[in-house]
Amino acid sequence: MTQTLLISCLYVGIFIFAQRLLTNWIAKLAESKQVSFKRTKMVTQYITYLLFIVIGCLWVISLGIEYQQVSLFISSVFAVLGVALVAQWSILSNITAGVLIFFVFPYRIGDRIKIIDKDEDVSGIIAEISLFHVLIERSDGITITYPNNLMLQKGVLKLPQAKTQVQNKPLSESPEKDHTQVQSD
Repeated sequence: MTQTLLISCLYVGIFIFAQRLLTNWIAKLAESKQVSFKRTKMVTQYITYLLFIVIGCLWVISLGIEYQQVSLFISSVFAVLGVALVAQWSILSNITAGVLIFFVFPYRIGDRIKIIDKDEDVSGIIAEISLFHVLIERSDGITITYPNNLMLQKGVLKLPQAKTQVQNKPLSESPEKDHTQVQSD
């Protein structure tokens, strides 16, 4: 009984130490990439859940439960989750892409981008990057919700920033674009 208690305390300590280490590392990475607090919190939670599952599996194995029993249970859980998530594959794909975008996406909120897509002109300024999608605000004021998994699959160009003022005038007063319509008879 004492040995089981010591093993349990050891794994709880390992979990707390690893979780704090990962949280600090993610916070530093988020600060260097200028990522929003909300997005950082979501990624931290998902990585904490994954760490909890790994530490829990190691704890169960070290308690003396046979590896075959544990592996049978885990494979059964993953089989049920796999069948349940097949219908929701795009959700799982977007979550995975959201975590990848957090770590490796070279663009930040406020960057002007264009996604290479033959069907639609998807260009504008990144307004928000969430776990499931990226919000892109076009110059005409329309906001596009673009899924994270497609963001990783398509080519993305970083465009130069648009001038917000022309000769000390706001963009809406710019003579370059006249949005008035002329009616012809």
